[in-house]
Amino acid sequence: MTRTDEQALSRDDLVLTLAFLIALGATFGALFIGEVLGQMPCTLCWYLRIAMFPLVPILGLSLWRGDGSAWLYALPLVLAGLALAAWHSGLYAGILPAPIVPCTQNGPSCTGEAQMILGVPIPYLSLAAFAAILACLILPKGNRT
Repeated sequence: MTRTDEQALSRDDLVLTLAFLIALGATFGALFIGEVLGQMPCTLCWYLRIAMFPLVPILGLSLWRGDGSAWLYALPLVLAGLALAAWHSGLYAGILPAPIVPCTQNGPSCTGEAQMILGVPIPYLSLAAFAAILACLILPKGNRT
């Protein structure tokens, strides 16, 4: 292996590690909000959790095994989560004309002050997490020849 191959390998590991840590942080954050703080997630937040939680073992196992094919398995979940987070953020921001019905019909509202982390609404944090993971997965990787 040449030096450039080693550098490419370490860069690949670095972005995969970053994606794993983002997914892990988002998962622990969601569990902390729900289980420790006792704030129930809204319906859309449940769907976002369905997309985020499996990313931790997928990315972690790929990192552990060093197989580099995590993006094949993680990309559908990331894209689904990104679409849901964009929808949720659009509803929250009022860009989409519909009221945030999933947040108020049978559960808590994402518009409440209790649903903010450091002043940032949870839908925006989800959008940022999925976008960052997507960026990590699609960054150009080393020499693919």
